[in-house]
Amino acid sequence: MQTSLPEHLLQTDAGREADEILRNCVHCGFCNATCPTYQLTGDELDGPRGRIYLIKQALEGQPPSARTRFHLDRCLTCRACETTCPSGVDYHRLLETGRERVEQAVPRSVPQRLLRWGLRKLLTNPQRFAPLYRTGQMLRPVLPAKLRRSLMPRASRIPPTPGRQHPRSMVLLEGCVQPALAPQINAATRRVLDALGIRTVSAAGSGCCGALSQHLGATAEARKFMRNNIDAWWPAIEAGAEAIVITASGCAPQVKEYGRLLAYDTRYAARAARVGALARDLSEVIRAELPNGRLPPTSSAQKVAFHSPCSLQHAQRLNGVVEDLLVKSGYVLLPVADAHLCCGSAGTYSILQPTLAAQLRDSKLTALEADDPAVIATANIGCLAHLAGHARIPVRHWIELLEPLIPENG
Repeated sequence: MQTSLPEHLLQTDAGREADEILRNCVHCGFCNATCPTYQLTGDELDGPRGRIYLIKQALEGQPPSARTRFHLDRCLTCRACETTCPSGVDYHRLLETGRERVEQAVPRSVPQRLLRWGLRKLLTNPQRFAPLYRTGQMLRPVLPAKLRRSLMPRASRIPPTPGRQHPRSMVLLEGCVQPALAPQINAATRRVLDALGIRTVSAAGSGCCGALSQHLGATAEARKFMRNNIDAWWPAIEAGAEAIVITASGCAPQVKEYGRLLAYDTRYAARAARVGALARDLSEVIRAELPNGRLPPTSSAQKVAFHSPCSLQHAQRLNGVVEDLLVKSGYVLLPVADAHLCCGSAGTYSILQPTLAAQLRDSKLTALEADDPAVIATANIGCLAHLAGHARIPVRHWIELLEPLIPENG
């Protein structure tokens, strides 16, 4: 694709990167075939190719409009288009630059700004979110049905993590909303890793990975979260932690990109690159450790439908890893139609774009429940919460299916 970005923009790192990405695009349209929003609306501007043109126009000096922002807002950032693209276009990087520029050029209304500010301040802060969520859970029986479905049932008693010491250690990203929504996920992770001879470290002072702010165009805020995490994790890394384990697949791509996102920060660039290199999705860790044979397979032959989150299969390119772990553990994995399509959760998307998100969710549940599984498994807390309130069967994180296989004396 030919470009004519202004010289002053080409003098910036973001401008040069955007120009290179635009030039890689051959506007073939293969991306539209796997874009969830294009599949729903049929509007060219609701597909990656159309959005790339909108961003190109904005970067070349054509004033963006509310219509530009409307179509960029409707992008899920699912990155299915990147999996499909034959030219290797880094669409999500271009989208970050485009959204930031449009956000500055086209101010939102006061209610919209307040909503986005509130989501960033509430969902990224466990100290604010957890008490509010617990209150909602207590009031769940008397709440309207729509609100009730958005609240997960309170977790049952969680077994304590064995207090054994191991020479090997890994840092565990606790997450923002996951400890309140589903504390059993991190608990199961600790128990499984303990059975594999790995001690999990929770770094005091760590917090949000920065993805939510990044996707809402608050890039300065996102970088603040990243620097905070690097500072919090660094002592454990210096003490020999082998990896930073991430149980929410939506957070893993962000942490893995710390090196890129902070490459021009002279104080943090080297440490950010080190953190990004150590970041591991939980599935990568378990895949590497399971050849030791420490977890015996189940004999239940329970039927499972696995929802592979976009952040797992498209952003991290780990499609098939969890599925293989479940099969090797004895579960019967059912086929899922259109498994590449997003469920509609996508961070805050289900809140900011409820109509499209609900359509995607309903389609996904139809596919997941088609062969009557006993349980739906997934790898991301956002997807889990989005699907669970409307599913006919339980929705759980896949590590919860492996956790019961730990020997009792583990």
